Amino acid sequence: MSHVPASLDLLIFDCDGVLVDSERITNRVFAQMLGELGLQVSEQYMTEQFYGRTAAESVRRAEQLLGRPLPDEFEAHYGERSRAALASEVTLMPGVADMLERVETPCAIASNGLRVKMEITLRATGLLPRFEGRWFCIDDVVHGKPAPDIYLHTARACGARPGHCVVVEDSPTGIAAGVAAGMTVLGYAAHLPAERLLEAGAQQAFDDMAGLPALLAALRQTRADAASADTR
Repeated sequence: MSHVPASLDLLIFDCDGVLVDSERITNRVFAQMLGELGLQVSEQYMTEQFYGRTAAESVRRAEQLLGRPLPDEFEAHYGERSRAALASEVTLMPGVADMLERVETPCAIASNGLRVKMEITLRATGLLPRFEGRWFCIDDVVHGKPAPDIYLHTARACGARPGHCVVVEDSPTGIAAGVAAGMTVLGYAAHLPAERLLEAGAQQAFDDMAGLPALLAALRQTRADAASADTR
């Protein structure tokens, strides 16, 4: 916990699976489309193989599993079908609404998702006004996660110091990006085991989003106490 800054400039959330419950929807659509091509995969397998990947990375992984290229129109059709499902089904992750009401730190979103997809999920869940001008996506950078680009871009755009940012991530890919950006990373263990997130580099893991404000306060206090002890 010693790396948590006593002063916190910005709290940066991943989007899918952290703020909005979208991963199960997009995974279902992707699995259905793979099934139509003859590759039957379970929901658990989808989580293990595709969680935290960009759409392009998921397509490449699917081609490896199939042993052949996907149809030319696959990615476009997947985008259409997944966006339609998200618009009608996506909801906030449990505890998010309460957490956002109580968290006192300025917040932003940094996602590996495409802008068109993010706008749909943020609008459908009512988060778009809350994060106006403070949500960023893979369209904004050259390299997506696990590169640090999206987190560093978010910090610059919001006038925050990377070392004074805390990231909330739910995938090893996203955790690697936050760590590479020099930020404190908390692992949200709603989908993957906490141990996996800690192994990926998360400083601490938690599974109750409503408890995040108290967790942040405790981390800051721990850091302040450590700094005070160092000056004695």
